[in-house]
Amino acid sequence: MRQTYNAAHKKSFNFQHYKYRSLTIDQYHQVSDETLDHIDETLETIGEEVDLPGFDIEYAQGVMTIKLGEHGTYVLNKQPPNQQIWLSSPKSGPKRYDFDKEHKKWFYHRDNHTLDELLNEELSEIFGQSIDVLEGFDV
Repeated sequence: MRQTYNAAHKKSFNFQHYKYRSLTIDQYHQVSDETLDHIDETLETIGEEVDLPGFDIEYAQGVMTIKLGEHGTYVLNKQPPNQQIWLSSPKSGPKRYDFDKEHKKWFYHRDNHTLDELLNEELSEIFGQSIDVLEGFDV
């Protein structure tokens, strides 16, 4: 039986391969900040190496905006009340990611893909090279 998420309760939820277990607020902020910081640093480096007209990345106060010219704009933002990272993609639309502590992955419960898998696939296509937004990242 699937249970509905309630931020006030510390319950375990099964989503196929990945599992959501609530974090303390400090744990959530640490892992979400480290994840977004790493994505920001990776994309800043790639942006310096690749000529993509209209590329710009801004990250402040838990909101990252990735402008990719004619390819559109991605937005990633922290959602502390739900302990999620939300993504708005011009290619695949909106998604809400929960954190699996065991696998150390942000995953989307509807199809069980991870945040980095989706970003890697879509951004690799846009930049014309293989991209791993969380390469070398360990929470």
